[in-house]
Amino acid sequence: MGYLQDPRVLFAAERTLLAWNRTSLGLIAFGFILERAGLLVRLLQDEVDESLVTPAFILGMAFIVFGGMCALVSSYQFAQVLKTLNEDEIPPGYKPRWGMAVNIVLALLSAALTVLLFYLHV
Repeated sequence: MGYLQDPRVLFAAERTLLAWNRTSLGLIAFGFILERAGLLVRLLQDEVDESLVTPAFILGMAFIVFGGMCALVSSYQFAQVLKTLNEDEIPPGYKPRWGMAVNIVLALLSAALTVLLFYLHV
């Protein structure tokens, strides 16, 4: 079995994709916590200005959007790697696109969370 016919190449690329998936999840979770912490601080203040867009809200939303973008970009990169592999490198019956689908769903959920939080804030 030659180097280019080794399924370990596919599995290494898939591990990288899933590492980016965990990174994306972490960024989204941190952004959500940051946004909610900013809301808590606003609620604990004596004078609450409802129309005020806080730095915590902006930064939290940025982390959520950035996490979604990381999920999309990593899916695109994985798709590019899959195009370079031949049939010998993919084990029979193995579906390598499932990890990509998970990242795309994560990006869509990140976008939905962004819209929801923005709608609740305004």
